[in-house]
Amino acid sequence: MGQEIERKFLVAGDGWRPREPGLVYRQGYLPTQAPATVRVRLAGAKAYLTLKGPTIGLTRAEFEYEIPWTDAEAMLQQFCTAPLIEKTRYRIPVADHVWEVDEFAGDNEGLVLAEIELSHEAEPFTPPPWLGPEVSHDPRYRNSYLARHPYRTWAH
Repeated sequence: MGQEIERKFLVAGDGWRPREPGLVYRQGYLPTQAPATVRVRLAGAKAYLTLKGPTIGLTRAEFEYEIPWTDAEAMLQQFCTAPLIEKTRYRIPVADHVWEVDEFAGDNEGLVLAEIELSHEAEPFTPPPWLGPEVSHDPRYRNSYLARHPYRTWAH
């Protein structure tokens, strides 16, 4: 069984910005009654269908499958609820880990999140200086939530 162990943080300032361009993502979520999320994602020139189970601690089941681009485009248009998540992902090496920084666009513009995937929940890591508060346990910062409640609509 696939699993994801992830910690998520807000980003403080612009000190994280790399020189290399990021990868543009567009993704949506299929409505489901199951205690899981079903995501369709376009990431650069590739497309994926991902199923994620409920989070327990920092861990959840995750199954991801590459699918044809044209199928993903059709699913995003026909089955996913609006608005879609639009973001650019940057991969930034820090010490022994690679951070993924997502700079959101569209209805979630203004939000910048950093994620680190770990091999176990207690794995130590070096926090970069641009790391802000941790939001791992705040469901509002999950992409599936942001698709239904865009960041621009939040009271800041």
